[in-house]
Amino acid sequence: MKRRSLLATACAVVALSFATTSAHAADPRHFSFGYDQPHTTGFGVAGDMFNAKLSEMSIGGMVIDQFPGAQLGQEPQMLQKIRTGDIDFMISSTANAATLSPESGVMSLHYLFRDENHVIKALADPGVVAAMKQMFDQTVQGGHVLGLATLGLRYLYGKKEIHRIEDLKGLKIRVQATATEDVIFPAYGAQTVHMPFGSVYTSLQTGVVDMAENGINVYQANKHYEVAPVMSLTEHEANNSVLWVSDKVWSSLTAEQKGWVQAAADEVSAKQPAQAFALEHKSQAILQKLGVKFVTDVDKSGLIKIALPIQDTSAQALGPNAVKILGLIRAVH
Repeated sequence: MKRRSLLATACAVVALSFATTSAHAADPRHFSFGYDQPHTTGFGVAGDMFNAKLSEMSIGGMVIDQFPGAQLGQEPQMLQKIRTGDIDFMISSTANAATLSPESGVMSLHYLFRDENHVIKALADPGVVAAMKQMFDQTVQGGHVLGLATLGLRYLYGKKEIHRIEDLKGLKIRVQATATEDVIFPAYGAQTVHMPFGSVYTSLQTGVVDMAENGINVYQANKHYEVAPVMSLTEHEANNSVLWVSDKVWSSLTAEQKGWVQAAADEVSAKQPAQAFALEHKSQAILQKLGVKFVTDVDKSGLIKIALPIQDTSAQALGPNAVKILGLIRAVH
């Protein structure tokens, strides 16, 4: 009888555990996660990575539903929806984030990052991440920044080859809408044009702009090479992003759940940049086979000569957080 009683108790425990697990797995909490690039870009890498880690930490209790390709709006619209709680999570460029927190424009400073490895190390640096999060917490209501990501470096593309700074004179270039861009490109002799990303293809096609600038993978995924078949590897700027959560969601989470979410974001900051650069290299190889011309011998000296002094004056104009972040990034080796 004693053995039968113990067996019955054990079976009851297993059955209860199975029922609890099944109920937990059958009723996970779903969250929207938006970004304006295709899933095949580094944003998709970040989304998959974030979802996998969060699902692991929550044992399937928290699930991310991704909405790529601007399904929930272009970044400026999604940034507003994050603040109102209509989107749970999103990725935005640091440049578009500057519409909410102008000091975020520090990440758009030209030649701030020395090379790919510097970007990868800086975005995973605890001091840089903490300073960026603090900046947004101090300046933005309704949204909370969890971590950093990247789409690589930015390059100029159009129908013309760029070999040196003189080649930019008078060109109309679509740039991101930051005060940083509006200072630096005119200093190179170019004209800046602002427009939503979704309008870039047609504007290049019709000649509204002469050139645009972005990463190689984004250029490929959005088929901009069809209307702008020459990309000049200027490496002028990092294509960095921030991972947001709405305050509506953040305030609804327990301390434990916040820990899971932050751990998932930390995973993105630590691992996504290297994978994003791997995508860049893969895209370049594919595009070269399609006949895209990559100008690899760009003389960047004239650009750098103008850009470096502007870094400090721009950061000071943006504010103390920008000055701090500039110093932290420069110190990463």
